[in-house]
Amino acid sequence: MGVKIEVFRMMLYLSFPVAMFWISNQAEYFEEYVVKRKREIFPPNERMQRKELEDFKERMRVRKEQQMLKNFPVESEN
Repeated sequence: MGVKIEVFRMMLYLSFPVAMFWISNQAEYFEEYVVKRKREIFPPNERMQRKELEDFKERMRVRKEQQMLKNFPVESEN
C-alpha cells in the first residue's frame, strides 16, 4: 500500500509541471492570450510613442556614457 501511494505521488509530482508546461506552450494559447494582450498594451503603429522611446533611450545612453567618462581616471601623457 505504501509503495503504491509513493508511486502515485511521484507520478503526480512529475506529471503536473510537465502538463502545465505543455499546455502553456500551445501555439493557440500563445496567440490568443499573450500576443493579443501585448498588442493591447503596446499598439504597433504608434510612431510618436516610438520616437519618444528612441529619444529617451538615446538620452540615457549619452548620460551613462558621460558618467562613465567622468568616473574614468585620466592618465597623463608623460
